[in-house]
Amino acid sequence: MSGPSYVPVLSAAPHAIAAYRQLSPAVQGSVVPLWNLPPRHGSVRDVLVAHTRREAHAVSRVQRHHPAWIDTPFAGEVQLRVFMSVLADLGELSALRPVTGPDRPEFQQTAALEAARRSGSGVGIRVALPGEWDDHAAHAVRALLARLDPADEADLLLDLGAVLGDRPDAGKEALRAFDALMPLTPWRTAAFLSGGFPSVTAKMLEEGLRAEPRTDWLVWRELTAAARGYVPWLSFGDYGIQSARVIAREPSAGGGGPAWGVLRYTTAESFVLAKVLARGEDRTAVNRAAARQLLELPDFRGAVAGAGESWLRDCACGYGTKGTGNASVWLRVGNVQHMTYVVRSLRE
Repeated sequence: MSGPSYVPVLSAAPHAIAAYRQLSPAVQGSVVPLWNLPPRHGSVRDVLVAHTRREAHAVSRVQRHHPAWIDTPFAGEVQLRVFMSVLADLGELSALRPVTGPDRPEFQQTAALEAARRSGSGVGIRVALPGEWDDHAAHAVRALLARLDPADEADLLLDLGAVLGDRPDAGKEALRAFDALMPLTPWRTAAFLSGGFPSVTAKMLEEGLRAEPRTDWLVWRELTAAARGYVPWLSFGDYGIQSARVIAREPSAGGGGPAWGVLRYTTAESFVLAKVLARGEDRTAVNRAAARQLLELPDFRGAVAGAGESWLRDCACGYGTKGTGNASVWLRVGNVQHMTYVVRSLRE
């Protein structure tokens, strides 16, 4: 089994791809993303093919030097078939590892296992754990592994989805799952995935900065404190600086977004949120003031910590010519600072 790494669950969207590209080489080498193509339930086949090719090829290009997984966990049957066809076209030139799971349709499991065999990249087995662990899932994973070519490697991706304050037993359930799944095969990677970033509303930000607990990180600390022989080999994964529910959301057809947005900053215990404006006469002043509030945090790591911090410094102080950003920029900056900080935290 390979050593621990950081496995962020990222949407195959331009802002997330740009964030990964902007990581320093030292950080990027420790990041193995699980890229998720968004669901597109109402699209006709030709449109699905165009979207899927564009997104899969964009991810493949940015991952040409490092491995990663690629998945469509919330797709319908038509999109799944299109995706598996596109993945087959990428072939051996791609470092992307296909993903399947015990809850996936038979044809998708077969296609993913065949893609793993052709490419030699191995396969990710994504096991959803939205609530209590059910031992029947272990039997289904065992059956899936029995169909894997003996020469191919398998990665365990235990995905708890959203883990907020309403799941106090998430750590215990994750341990029950790992206890059942780890003995099934010599996994190449075993990752714990969960999303602690909240669904943000404008009302949450009315009083200025808002600190939300990093519940996913708290569960990870609970796991790493457990007396299990496999714990040192587990990799930490989260959903970055977006709610886990965003991955399951179909892309909007345009028409503009809300008049406000969020700057995000990750500290040891919290996600710190600051409201910014997407439009309006006061936009520049409000957004620079929000960035200054983050710079004034005792936990702000300084502009040299990474590209995320340097952007916040430039925004706060009015440096450069790129203004104060938009929704895509705020997501990119948030993910850059978050992923950089998580990697450094794991190393410590």
